[in-house]
Amino acid sequence: MSERKPIEVAVIGGGCAAITAAFELTRPEHRGKYHVTIYQQGWRLGGKGASGRGPADRIEEHGFHVWLGFYENAFRLLRECYRELGRDPQTCRIADWQDAFQCSPLLGVTERSEDGSWLEWMAHFPPGEGLPGDPLTETNPFSVRSYLVRGAQLVGTLLRSCQAQANAEARARREGETSERERSWFRLASPEQIIEQLPNLVKYGILATTAGLVEAVRALETVLDALPRVPDILAVELLDAIGSNARRQLEVLAENDDEIRRVWEIVDLVLAILRGIIRFGILYDPRGFDSINDYECREWLRLNGASERSLDSAIMRGLYDLAFAYEDGDFRRPRLAAGQALRGSLRMFFTYRGSLFWRMRAGMGDIVFAPFYEVLKRRGVRFRFFHRLENVKLAPPSRLAAGERPHVAALEFDVQAEVVGDGAYQPLIDVRGLPCWPSRPDYSQLVDGDRLRREDWQFESYWDRRKVGAKTLRVVDDFDFVILGVGIGAIPHVCAEIVARDSRWADMVRHGKTVATQAMQIWLREDMNALGWPYPPSAVSGFVQPFDTWADMRHLIPEESWPVPPRSLAYFCCVLPDSVPLAARSDSGYPAQRREEVRSNAIQFLNRDIRHLWPKAMRGPEQFRWGLLVDPTERQPPTEAAEVDEKRFATQFWTANVNPSDRYSLCLPGSPKFRISPLDNTYDNLTIAGDWTDCGFTEGCVEAAVMSGRLAAHAVSRLPRLEDIVGYDHP
Repeated sequence: MSERKPIEVAVIGGGCAAITAAFELTRPEHRGKYHVTIYQQGWRLGGKGASGRGPADRIEEHGFHVWLGFYENAFRLLRECYRELGRDPQTCRIADWQDAFQCSPLLGVTERSEDGSWLEWMAHFPPGEGLPGDPLTETNPFSVRSYLVRGAQLVGTLLRSCQAQANAEARARREGETSERERSWFRLASPEQIIEQLPNLVKYGILATTAGLVEAVRALETVLDALPRVPDILAVELLDAIGSNARRQLEVLAENDDEIRRVWEIVDLVLAILRGIIRFGILYDPRGFDSINDYECREWLRLNGASERSLDSAIMRGLYDLAFAYEDGDFRRPRLAAGQALRGSLRMFFTYRGSLFWRMRAGMGDIVFAPFYEVLKRRGVRFRFFHRLENVKLAPPSRLAAGERPHVAALEFDVQAEVVGDGAYQPLIDVRGLPCWPSRPDYSQLVDGDRLRREDWQFESYWDRRKVGAKTLRVVDDFDFVILGVGIGAIPHVCAEIVARDSRWADMVRHGKTVATQAMQIWLREDMNALGWPYPPSAVSGFVQPFDTWADMRHLIPEESWPVPPRSLAYFCCVLPDSVPLAARSDSGYPAQRREEVRSNAIQFLNRDIRHLWPKAMRGPEQFRWGLLVDPTERQPPTEAAEVDEKRFATQFWTANVNPSDRYSLCLPGSPKFRISPLDNTYDNLTIAGDWTDCGFTEGCVEAAVMSGRLAAHAVSRLPRLEDIVGYDHP
């Protein structure tokens, strides 16, 4: 009896979702059932997470990439990858996943003061229990009930901090004497007793002191955990009583104390979230947070009692900045679906393990995509670089048999370059024992490579249409199943037939908006303290546009190979407004036009705005010290004339992420319901994968992409089990 023919799976794209799907389908437990081929435009994997090594082996990325402590699926798979890779720590300095990441517990936001200066608010988040990717306990932390209780606990913690700051010793003693009975009663009372006595708690002023509020919040935890045994309306009444009394006490104190004001803003927002979860029935709705995605986040918080001051606070602006949540890149149009905003924020702050943020100790390409490439190659996955997908061709409806579902009949590619000797392209380079991706292809491996280099073929550009040939893959002959892992921005171009024939895909494309982003990296001769930044390495958001988010990335400098090492390294990123319409594919000058726009933004930002962060980086009120920038080709300190030479910025790295697949996927109000799931079986041999799909976390990030990739693998093989996809709570 002959062996069963393996199922040929064509994976299109090399981002997190596509690579995850390939990793899942080639697990040993499948016993070779699936043969996977990955087709990738250009010379490297990574998608929006791609990075490369440039001059002096410096790390060049699309933007600021950081993993969050709740990325359970992403960390779980990467930990498996490193175990299977089995690098020798004696020969490779990044051999294990814990070599690859370091904790980053410091997060900051900025706010403008009345005198026009910018103030930093830095918060240190304590270590979370366990490590991301560890097995979860029996108690599911990713539940609405858990978020309710954790939210109440946070309010109590913040009120206690205000109590410690605001109360004089005598007052603290007095409150301690008068509220001891109430405190013990709060702790011993049942939820029903607490609700029954609520009118008396308000009448006799027990909630009129900070100490009384703290104890009332402890009672609130008991009540919230007892829902629905306690009527919702009574729980909301307790929340309202706590909120009104807290506002009365803290808003007066906040007028003259920035720290208390910031704490009150968080308390106010959390109380609005708790009130809204109950009022909108999210706890019982099978759609969970998705049930309120038609609301804009600020709109929903306002409906549930949040103050205008809190809605315009630094922490809210930081939330929108980190999610690039500006429609068309317009800073006057901040828009984020309320349900996903809550889901993301609550997971970020309440379910992180180990550290709130985890920084990679090299580029994301080096830390994530090189290990996955090596493991997948060992498993027999075939990589076809320099293959640009042009069309997903459906079988004509007239040729479908009765009852036969639509399916992909062919995949049409442009071949951008051919490998010498018709062999496999070898994409990685060695940087002192660490496999890495270069920022440019290895032309020596390509047919006519010298000519391609001279003519400056832009293999990753949507607008560079040059090719050396074409290839058509046909169903049955070349593939059985397709996993489409390109960005949502590319779907109208590569799936024109599907979009024209399928109204659901047309709606998904129309509502699945994206935004361009801009980023720069600068290497400096002086350390951060010398520039006037007093804090340890941290990430900061909520700053002024055109670069509202930045991170101190000094830890990467030892990974690079500078003749004279810099003393500091900073990454900046932000949305790039769509002030210039997306050009037609024939306009080959469009990418350069947008890149020049980013360069101009960067120079203006350094001359005008960086003084608020680094006051000692300036020569004058609006003149950056350009001699601070480290040129990778220089071995001697710059001359005095370099201090005023803006042209030195050309030695740094910046990028305009405008390719359709490079644009960031937004989660606008009303848009998530138009997303299609990787589990959708409308097409017999096609599934989709990406952070733009209906994957249980509808926001652009690594975790959403990995969840989507796991769902795509399940659509093909029924593995992994849906209950093993952490945080996937869809019916």
